[in-house]
Amino acid sequence: MEEQAEDLRELIQGGVSDGHKTRIIAITSGKGGVGKTNISVNMAIAYAQLGKKVILIDGDLGMANVNVLLNVVPQYNLMHVINKKKTMKEIILDTEFGIKFIAGANGFSKIANMTVEELEYFAKQFSTLENADIIIIDTGAGIANNVLQFVAAADEVYVVTTPEPTAITDAYGIIKIITTEIIDHQVNLKLLVNRVHSADEGKRISDRIITIVGQFLGYKVEYIGFVYDDPLVQASVIRQKPFIVINPTCKPSVCLKHIVGRIEKTDITGNDGVSSFLKKFLGKKPRD
Repeated sequence: MEEQAEDLRELIQGGVSDGHKTRIIAITSGKGGVGKTNISVNMAIAYAQLGKKVILIDGDLGMANVNVLLNVVPQYNLMHVINKKKTMKEIILDTEFGIKFIAGANGFSKIANMTVEELEYFAKQFSTLENADIIIIDTGAGIANNVLQFVAAADEVYVVTTPEPTAITDAYGIIKIITTEIIDHQVNLKLLVNRVHSADEGKRISDRIITIVGQFLGYKVEYIGFVYDDPLVQASVIRQKPFIVINPTCKPSVCLKHIVGRIEKTDITGNDGVSSFLKKFLGKKPRD
């Protein structure tokens, strides 16, 4: 058992031999209905349109619907990997939009009780994703343990909210949970305001949340940008075709492209790619 544990530590800390660093982004929200999954899907495609290798993971285990927006029917999901029935390569789906997709699964919380052997297999399989440039994880809304696990491990976390008072309150609530529950390291939190009618509205909402978070939680949250409200977004859901594909020049599409551009201009301090994600996700501390 001790030998297996040592093998797992070495695997996780091995890193990527060619210096390639995968950027891992978690997208979350305090409540459902704020457009989090739409943001995740269309942001992934915006990255792919820049020539990036993108993997989108559906981490919303209770109400998984990324596959609906992508119009794909996954036969296998992450639980097949956890149960050692499939490899990661076998469950990844190609999509018509230039991104790869991994389906989540109910019961994924089992990872907290996995044996060393199961952890070793999962870590080895997840490490095969290290050739991706970007991994985007669409987490569930709210404060389930699996949500916090994804959030704690990601390089960056984007909290999606809207101008609705309940969404603003819930955005503050999820930020409070993240900043108080994840105590072993500082999470790189950024705020994205969806469904705004003007740039001023997006800035006003973000300023309000950032000020309250700073005042009451002593935590710094950055504003990454806004996405305009547009009837095309709902129409794209009905058509099961992402809005950035239907109309690349509509306001929401342009907003997401600008946000991706800002992300690309920032470096992640201490990012070791997939190995760094695994250290935090599996609760492994780096050795001195």
